[in-house]
Amino acid sequence: MISMLNQLVDLVEEHLTDEIDVGAWARALGTTEHHLRRVFSSLAGMPLSEYVRRQRMTLAATDVVSGREDLLSIAVRYGYGSSEAFGRAFRSVHGTGPAHARREGGPLRSQPHLKFHLTVEGSAPMHVRILDHPAFRLAGHAARVPLTRSGVNPHIAEHVASVPEAEHRRLKALSEMEPAGLLAVSDDLDPDRAEGSELTYLHAVALRRDTPVPEGLDGVEVPAGAWAVFRSAGPHPATLQQTWAATATQWFPSNPWRLRPGPEIVAVLERSEDFSVATCELWLPVEAG
Repeated sequence: MISMLNQLVDLVEEHLTDEIDVGAWARALGTTEHHLRRVFSSLAGMPLSEYVRRQRMTLAATDVVSGREDLLSIAVRYGYGSSEAFGRAFRSVHGTGPAHARREGGPLRSQPHLKFHLTVEGSAPMHVRILDHPAFRLAGHAARVPLTRSGVNPHIAEHVASVPEAEHRRLKALSEMEPAGLLAVSDDLDPDRAEGSELTYLHAVALRRDTPVPEGLDGVEVPAGAWAVFRSAGPHPATLQQTWAATATQWFPSNPWRLRPGPEIVAVLERSEDFSVATCELWLPVEAG
């Protein structure tokens, strides 16, 4: 996986003025676009699309400051259809517009070339089980919310708090199978997991495939497949978020599995009264790599 990511970075560098086809690159590297984008985002701390944009604007800055071409020609070279779109991208990276940078020579910021390394620690084993799970349904209350990569997501907290206590009890009583109990479900995630991108959050329970979704609830059909189930215990949600990051930095690089499309599910097994500490299971849909 680490070698694959470094090859991906080299491909980005070689094709900064071409159309980026991550799907084709993923197939050539022997993986899927879904898995490649998710792992890159987790390890690099930024979406792949953001890294491409920063690299393009780093290279474009040299062309802008040199003054040899008009700004529209430079914009088109780096994949932008107008000077305005190019200007927004340039400003987001350099903090100033291309016209100002051309006049003043800066300020300019550069994106260093990423290089991935695998650090072998092995002092904290990950608690994981792999299981083949039949198709099932998720039923609950859904909302579109922005993604937050760290800390409590206030939009999710507000959504869950809006569900009446009696409805929490009704939902919990509907749970029929693993993952058991009330579930935190993230679906329709942005491929890059970009901060602020929208996802569908479902406060839900798991039902058998042949059980109808009760009236008044939103449903998600989940096909049969393999799941990697990671257990975490400690301060919440920090420990859970650290566990998700560790799946990318430690588990996937050393195991013959990769992420597949599907909802990501958190089952809370135990928690303190104020939810500051919790034992959770993180369910990730996987397939053999």
